[in-house]
Amino acid sequence: MWFKNIYVYRLTRPFEISPEQLGEHLEALCFAPCTNQQVVSSGWVPPLGPTSEAYTHAANGRIMLCLRRQEKVLPAAVVNEAVDEHIGAIEAAEHRKVSRKERDKVKDEVIFTLMPRAFARSSLHYAYIDAGAGLVVVNASSTKRAEELLDELREAIGSLPVIPLRPKGNPGQMMTSWLLAGTPPQGFGFGHECELRDPSEEGGIVRCKYQDLLSEEINNHLKAGMTATKLGLSWLGGIDCMIDDQLGIKRLKFDDLIEERTDDLDAEGAAAQFDADFVLMTEELSGFFRDLLQAFGGEDLPEGMPAVGAAAPVEANAAAEQVESEAPAVASEPASELEPEPLAPAEGA
Repeated sequence: MWFKNIYVYRLTRPFEISPEQLGEHLEALCFAPCTNQQVVSSGWVPPLGPTSEAYTHAANGRIMLCLRRQEKVLPAAVVNEAVDEHIGAIEAAEHRKVSRKERDKVKDEVIFTLMPRAFARSSLHYAYIDAGAGLVVVNASSTKRAEELLDELREAIGSLPVIPLRPKGNPGQMMTSWLLAGTPPQGFGFGHECELRDPSEEGGIVRCKYQDLLSEEINNHLKAGMTATKLGLSWLGGIDCMIDDQLGIKRLKFDDLIEERTDDLDAEGAAAQFDADFVLMTEELSGFFRDLLQAFGGEDLPEGMPAVGAAAPVEANAAAEQVESEAPAVASEPASELEPEPLAPAEGA
């Protein structure tokens, strides 16, 4: 459940739906497996797993939710082989060359025939709503996947006015200036990865991994006019990540000491452990977002909205211990799976 890639969105109006009301909305659009001819299916599932009936999980003023996405998998090699066989049979029987338009039609027919027997691949996409801070935080590998989850949430509740979290400073320019000056922003250290781009129309790209980011080679690229579009940073609070020029947070890694703090709680059962992890993770991210925005000159806030971290948090350990005695034990489901049809609905995120 610990988030790996994050996109953060600012709510432009207060979020006033209770966890119970939100759960009812999500349950109305719960996950159902792909039908025979359906390529993709998505829907909401209980964050705590298939044995739970709650479609939201609330702790410390934040609400976790989970979207399951299932996609049919038809290997291109299998489709092409079947198409070639059909085309060969037609050309042999009718002594003519099959046109491109006819080939495309044959391909569509092959896909239609094979689709019911295709494997189904599922993935779980988590997000949480921090109503006090006015944020929606999505764990997604790309902007597209994050927007898909927001669209599903918007469909469930009718309206979700959000915008991407925006800093006052230009991320690309500021990351470039940090590297040129050899000085990371306050509260951060440099990691060991970066991506540099030439801003010209046909400019090149330099990707550096496991490198000293203050080396002469990288400095020379920057002095030649390249800009930093991705930069590895290490937050002194215990988080390593890669920041891109759109403020996307990739390859998020929490320090072992942070994750070990939940082990000290001796949570009994999967639900109690999930809750403790959720509370601790979101508390750490709250401080991380605050310092990250400060590094980029503060947040470019919509008028009337509170700054990140404005809501007073409950102590993480106390909140985890409180829910520990209340949460039923559940079994968790793996984050992805490969399975033949038919597939029964299960948990997700």
